[in-house]
Amino acid sequence: MKGFTIALASGAVMLAAPAAASDKFWQTYADIGAIGIPLAAGGYSLCESDRNGLLMLGETGLLTVASTEGLKYAVNERRPNGGNHSFPSGHTSLSFAGAGYLQARYGWKVGLPFELLAATVGFARVKSHNHYWYDVVAGAAIGEGSAFLFTRRLNENTRISAYGDTGGGGVQMALRF
Repeated sequence: MKGFTIALASGAVMLAAPAAASDKFWQTYADIGAIGIPLAAGGYSLCESDRNGLLMLGETGLLTVASTEGLKYAVNERRPNGGNHSFPSGHTSLSFAGAGYLQARYGWKVGLPFELLAATVGFARVKSHNHYWYDVVAGAAIGEGSAFLFTRRLNENTRISAYGDTGGGGVQMALRF
């Protein structure tokens, strides 16, 4: 319910904005979303007293930032507004990392509203002429992929982990009862 309330409030802001909102509005919206969604994810985990989840969120964030920044400097594509380092969108990758974490850790009822907010951050980055659509799609994939790699569903009685070395790999499950 908390996630739905936040998403509803953000949706109201979007609907109240004029149809031809300025680039500055979209830039500010994206800035708030890129920071706000991961902070909301951390806040939600704190409210749930989920220390393990906070560690997973941290790992997700580190991989997201490292991947995004590495690609930005490796590709160095021009932005629609003439700036450098367009590909991929860092705002979008951070937003989707937080939203993907909430979805993976707490389920769709918590995650879906934040996924929708993250999508509006990506939209705002294109609308403000800071990114091309494919920069945003790549950023979303990086954020979601990082969350998928590091986040386990909240059920402390069941743990599933993968392992591997030069001799092979596998998956193991541990149950606590």
